[in-house]
Amino acid sequence: MADWEDDEDDDSFGNDEAVLTENKQKVEKPPLFKVLLHNDDYTTQEFVVFILQTVFHKSPTDAYRIMMAVHQQGLGIAGVYTYEIAEAKVSKVTDLARSKEFPLLCTMEEE
Repeated sequence: MADWEDDEDDDSFGNDEAVLTENKQKVEKPPLFKVLLHNDDYTTQEFVVFILQTVFHKSPTDAYRIMMAVHQQGLGIAGVYTYEIAEAKVSKVTDLARSKEFPLLCTMEEE
């Protein structure tokens, strides 16, 4: 008889009868936040397009459209994210803008 074999009839392989119940919990989606770019008189349109393409992964067409909204309406939505991601993107945009000496304002607000 092999070491793993047991001549006693044991129930170690889960032959016990058990009832499985499914516990349904409603998982709430986290709140979402809009990341906003604000117009100013100094940040170039090219830099705003660059930010939208690199930080927010927008296509050239979408980046141009959002940049024009910022320019013409004073505000544009760069994206909508969970709090942590929105906060990180605001920080990255601010850091990049300051490194190029642009006063670009990037904020977030709950959707």
